[in-house]
Amino acid sequence: MIQRARRHRIATALLGLGLAFASLGSFAAPRFAIEGDRFLLDGKPHLIRSGEMHYPRIPREFWRERLRQARAMGLNTVTTYVFWNLHEPEPGRFDFSGNLDLAAFIRTAKEEGLDVIVRPGPYICTELEFGGFPAWLLRTPGLRVRSMDPRFLTAVERYLRRTHEELAPLLSTHGGPILMMQVENEYGSYGRDRDYMETIKRQMIAAGFDLPLFTSDGAGPHYFEGGPLPGVTAVINFDGDVADAQASFEHLKTFRPHGPRMVGEYWAGWFDHWGEQHHTTPPERAASTVGWFLDQGISFNLYMFHGGTSFGWMAGANYSRDMPYQPDTTSYDYDAPVDEAGRITPKYRALREVIGRHLEAGESLLPIPEPATPTIAIAPFQLRESAGLLDALPTLSRPVRAQLPRTMEALDQNYGFVLYRNTVPQGANGKLVVDEVRDYAVALADGKPFGTLDRRFGERELAADLKPGERLDLLVENMGRINFGTRLDEERKGVTRSVTVGGQELFDWTMYPLPLNDLSGLRYSSKAAPTGPAFWRGGFELDRVGSTFLDTRGWGKGHVWINGHHLGRYWKIGPQQTLFVPAPWLRKGRNEVVVLDVEGGGARSLRGLTDPVYETAPDGLKPRAK
Repeated sequence: MIQRARRHRIATALLGLGLAFASLGSFAAPRFAIEGDRFLLDGKPHLIRSGEMHYPRIPREFWRERLRQARAMGLNTVTTYVFWNLHEPEPGRFDFSGNLDLAAFIRTAKEEGLDVIVRPGPYICTELEFGGFPAWLLRTPGLRVRSMDPRFLTAVERYLRRTHEELAPLLSTHGGPILMMQVENEYGSYGRDRDYMETIKRQMIAAGFDLPLFTSDGAGPHYFEGGPLPGVTAVINFDGDVADAQASFEHLKTFRPHGPRMVGEYWAGWFDHWGEQHHTTPPERAASTVGWFLDQGISFNLYMFHGGTSFGWMAGANYSRDMPYQPDTTSYDYDAPVDEAGRITPKYRALREVIGRHLEAGESLLPIPEPATPTIAIAPFQLRESAGLLDALPTLSRPVRAQLPRTMEALDQNYGFVLYRNTVPQGANGKLVVDEVRDYAVALADGKPFGTLDRRFGERELAADLKPGERLDLLVENMGRINFGTRLDEERKGVTRSVTVGGQELFDWTMYPLPLNDLSGLRYSSKAAPTGPAFWRGGFELDRVGSTFLDTRGWGKGHVWINGHHLGRYWKIGPQQTLFVPAPWLRKGRNEVVVLDVEGGGARSLRGLTDPVYETAPDGLKPRAK
């Protein structure tokens, strides 16, 4: 008994000693801090040399290679957004597995000698569908994103707390590689609600993100009115040359004289819209501007270091004064230093050379790792089997009936297509008016296409001649919700109001939601080809695997799946005329390709190229005659 009591006293004393040490440890200097005008890493002044890349836009098998390429260019940090729409595809159902394993991406970065900056949003822009918001938010009538709407804030709180569960051990306050995190994203380009921004900051802290925070906004007084927060580090975003950089930091100095200077996004390239020109920027401009940052002791984040691909339905959209809708291409190559296929570009070498001249004492550049799997060419192959989309409706969808057409969100659908079906018993000759199309519609009479409506040009009318009892189908494609600007809350898809033919409004609709998540039930035939939208199937053999660019020239408009992986959207108007196929999605032996072409006609063969093709159709931006 005496020995047991003695052991108990010793254990209690040791426990108290341990708690005392733990208490002392809690007062130890954090790994990363912001002090006055400087960033500090392990107590020493630190210059952040970062590059942006996004884990969902890169197959997981390529993560380590891309991170090694970043390190070899002289970067010491990688920055990524967190993709709320992918992590919570339905309310309360989270997914951080496979290609969405954010913590694994960050651990891999640490293993490769890189620190990490995380930008969880909840809004992230990034030319992504709905700016990274889950589409299911729009199922709630009247809900306003990026606002004090309690329904929105409740969803944000749940998302941030769940994200913290993934990242907690990786925060710099726990000795991990995540140096700091961003509050919201470029809010100064959207609104002036300071209560909202303060609320997001408090939600992040309450979720457990106890590390340094920052805001990121455009470089100008009108952006500073709504974006930055008192007591939170403000960084700025811009593109251009050294003169643009000097002017941008003068704006920041006037607004906030003190604090570390950093470019949250230096746009070293740019993205593409369908129907517009492909964007490139000179390597020399990026290199000279980054050289100026380093000369001035300014931290930076290259946007993008490697852009990757907005696979599947994930490409977003913009709008402008001249164009009501500008959908983004599938490729997010961004003219970045590492291209979509993971290859080193002249821009990479120019930036590496200038960074190499500004390394700290004891630093050196690592050898450049070339891609482990080079791009390959694939000989032309035929797609001889087809399945008409209208014939496949019973396999692909369960119909919903309602008096008025419902939006995609009202049908509990996030992405894909909706087919709206009706008949006109008396027939009609006149205008078919769809008010309005979100975003592209193919109109069919008894299965035969007779016109299309394109939201880019505000098209709502078609000439129609429907015979008595003839079936009217409208196949409407969601081409990506707008991801930037003040119209985010308006982005419900499908037919948003009404349809009239010859001045007569149509009621009693049958709607077929087509998310196209599972194509395994399609039944193909090699007999006569369908006249309207159809799935086409074919394949090719490989004796060695490599990434490739699928040449879609000669096809109209649609989507491609390879071995079950949804590559994304193609469209003959360009500028993107090829779809990137990552090597991990291919296999030796037989590879299956499925193409959904919504226009019909054209070529029925494909091939793989070693390089992408950019060609813009001459009439890509010209509205067609009504």
